[in-house]
Amino acid sequence: MKQNKIIDYLLDQKHLLLTKDEIEAKGLLASAPYSMSAKIYIGLSKGNIDNVHVPHSDVYYVRASVENRTGYYFPLDAVEEAMRCSGWRDRRNSWRY
Repeated sequence: MKQNKIIDYLLDQKHLLLTKDEIEAKGLLASAPYSMSAKIYIGLSKGNIDNVHVPHSDVYYVRASVENRTGYYFPLDAVEEAMRCSGWRDRRNSWRY
């Protein structure tokens, strides 16, 4: 099953094994890479908002499922990378829209 591949890939990244509460306690929940809005504001301040990658909606659902199954809260970039490594592509059969 692909979801198990995604979970295995993410669990191999030991530096990312933090729960949402641990991330919040460290004050990282509202900062990049855990916060998409932080990435957008950084892009706005640098004047390159066109280069900010917004993950496909599937990535958000997979992250929620992985968090539910493992208890760990992963950055969207890491989840998207794991999905790509397991063969996921968006509807247009490319890596991005």
